[in-house]
Amino acid sequence: MDRKLFRQLILLITFAVVLVAFLVKLDAVWGWVGGVLAAFEPLFIGFAIAFVLHQPCNFFARLYAQRLPTRAVRAARPLAVATSYVILLAFLGVVVSLVVPELIKSLERLVNNLGTYGANFQQLFDMVVERLELDSLADLDVMGAFDDLNSVLSRALELLTETMPHVISATGVVVSAVVTGVLAVVFSVYMLSGAPRLLAQCRRVVVTYLPRKMVEPFLAVARLTAQTFTRYVTGQVTEACILGCLCFVGMCVFQFDYAPLISVIIGVSALIPVAGAYIGAIVAVVLLVMIDPMQAVWFLIFLVVLQQLEGNLIYPKVVGTSLGLPGIWVLAAVTVGSSLLGFVGLVISVPITAVLYTLLRQDLRARAGGAEEK
Repeated sequence: MDRKLFRQLILLITFAVVLVAFLVKLDAVWGWVGGVLAAFEPLFIGFAIAFVLHQPCNFFARLYAQRLPTRAVRAARPLAVATSYVILLAFLGVVVSLVVPELIKSLERLVNNLGTYGANFQQLFDMVVERLELDSLADLDVMGAFDDLNSVLSRALELLTETMPHVISATGVVVSAVVTGVLAVVFSVYMLSGAPRLLAQCRRVVVTYLPRKMVEPFLAVARLTAQTFTRYVTGQVTEACILGCLCFVGMCVFQFDYAPLISVIIGVSALIPVAGAYIGAIVAVVLLVMIDPMQAVWFLIFLVVLQQLEGNLIYPKVVGTSLGLPGIWVLAAVTVGSSLLGFVGLVISVPITAVLYTLLRQDLRARAGGAEEK
């Protein structure tokens, strides 16, 4: 038998055995992969932090390099990293100091007024049953359900207050989370400080180990991926902050209840593509309809107008052009990504799909151009 053919058969048999073992022991393989990914979790989180702070850090590095004397130019990068983290921590401190107390007050008010909201909802329910002549639902005690919910929430808050210090002191989850966070910050500092050197090293590895004809296409895809993720992260965060602030101002002007709580819900839900706007609106309407159904209706009208104003006028001016991804692709990306990877897939599915869509469009144009030349 030819030696080359024999080698190909051995490789084919080995691949088949490995594939069968992988399929048979799929649960064990996924468990092992999950353990490996968990070990690299601080590195992944640190990379995400460094990626978010990369653009501000570059801006401050250029600024310091222009202002510092020639002998101190080498200190521009460390100063830029420190400045980026100071601004990030200051922003988080302001958000926590302003939002958290208001959120606590809103939640306390929600729990304390559940009885009143139950009575209002019972009246609304009885009116709907009477108007629609739903006799089978006339005896349903909605107020009793609210009373039970109120007692359950009150007891849960009491238990949480009593047991939380002991749980925190006894569990190792909190310690693990703190260690992971500290390591992630350390990794991100190293990545930001040595970003030019790391990028140069990565480029050298690509040039050295990849075939020459694959180097430029690979680097082009890497640049496109970085630009797409940067635009996506910047756009989503900016849109969420603007929408949350405008919602808070509008709710204060029109004197809607739970302005801080609902504004935070709207802002956070705006980070979720496609479904975020509906999730935030549903939660807000459920909170307001228990106070006053008409207030919920007016808030829903206000939110629709606000989202149209922010999406069509403010967002394009502040963020710039979008990813250029059709709506059907965004919906498909969110659906598949969230099913495969949960929240992480929900976050990264849209930019990854945008990269693949752009590459596919470029390839189709190139092939069409080549066909026309022939």
